[in-house]
Amino acid sequence: MSACPQPRPTLYEQLEALPEGLTGEILNGQLYAQPRPSGPHGFTASSLGYDLIGPFQRGRDGPGGWWIIDEPELHFIHNAEVDVPDLAGWRCSRLPLIPTDHRFTVVPDWVCEVLSPSTESKDRDVKMPIYAQFGVAYAWLIDPRAHTLEAYALDGGAWREIGRFAGGARVAVPPFEAATISLDDLWAPT
Repeated sequence: MSACPQPRPTLYEQLEALPEGLTGEILNGQLYAQPRPSGPHGFTASSLGYDLIGPFQRGRDGPGGWWIIDEPELHFIHNAEVDVPDLAGWRCSRLPLIPTDHRFTVVPDWVCEVLSPSTESKDRDVKMPIYAQFGVAYAWLIDPRAHTLEAYALDGGAWREIGRFAGGARVAVPPFEAATISLDDLWAPT
């Protein structure tokens, strides 16, 4: 008599079982796992969040009306297409309340990926098409090594570059053009 075969865990169950210190995503039906970000990567993401939360989430010297969230777990398809950008933003009119659990099911209005050597190709070649497919209106790619910010707007289902900025420029970039960001503030001291 043979034992009943055990059901294989779903990709989402595998994602939930990842060891502490790993972030998991399910992209195009494949599980990806990566370690927590490096210091410069985290510094850039935190600094950008700080620059955006004041004017856009809290309305300090800006219009307010946004939620800016670090590393939200986006469920474009419940437990099947799960993306974790470094930052994401929603207009409060589209997401009036923050979910009580960790799953964000409303498509964000903006995402930002901070590029690192281990994730850049995934961010560009896998995640950017997914963000376009599900209708994210704006995406930024920031490279803390090259000190660059690339901004894109969704146009007819495809990404259109709306700006490329470098170094210490002071920039006002859609959808956050109501405030100026100093790129120098995003780069970790070395």
